[in-house]
Amino acid sequence: MDLIVATSTAKWFLPVIAGAALADSINPCAFSVLFLTIAFLFSLSRSRRYILLAGGLYIAGIAIVYMLIGVGILEVLSFLNIPNVMAKVGAVILIAYSVIALLGELFPAFPIRLKMPSAGHGILGRLIQQGTLPLSFVLGVAVGLFEFPCTGGPYLFVLSLLHDQATFWQGFGYLVIYDIIFVLPLVVILLAASTRALLDKVERIRRTETHKGRIVLDIALFAVGVILLII
Repeated sequence: MDLIVATSTAKWFLPVIAGAALADSINPCAFSVLFLTIAFLFSLSRSRRYILLAGGLYIAGIAIVYMLIGVGILEVLSFLNIPNVMAKVGAVILIAYSVIALLGELFPAFPIRLKMPSAGHGILGRLIQQGTLPLSFVLGVAVGLFEFPCTGGPYLFVLSLLHDQATFWQGFGYLVIYDIIFVLPLVVILLAASTRALLDKVERIRRTETHKGRIVLDIALFAVGVILLII
């Protein structure tokens, strides 16, 4: 239980981490790639069971990459023995990330965009067109690697908190919680969209609601970053 509950000095850990994971989970690229994969497999007349398995491997690839990145960064911070100022650094990162993301959502012409590098689109497209189960996992790994540098602000914020306020194994437990929340929307989308009749309907809802959700969550992240910076 010690791995999944907040310590006496950081009772706010779990709601803050859950909120950051939820914000990070509204990931347009990960959603789009999942939809494209499902649509392509439908075009190949794959069964729903096959599509669920392929989608599950895709989600597992993303989850494993994010977990390994998180554990690796925690290990590096511990090895370097960085002083306990990372929480403030993380708050600054979160504020900067939320401001840039919010401006990008509100003003499409805003020059700074938190998005996957253009070179990644071709690689992902080729992986999607293969339509095999092993490459579905590789596709998830690739999405996780391409997306983290530009959308990993909330994750870096959480890692900075864990470095200052938790032991390594407590931090590992919190990262497991983060990862579960992070991929949960993808699991829900997969279960809904893997039925051909629902695919188009879910995609239309996603295109509308993702934009609105990102605006609300970016504002919330900005508020959390400011509060943690001044306390």
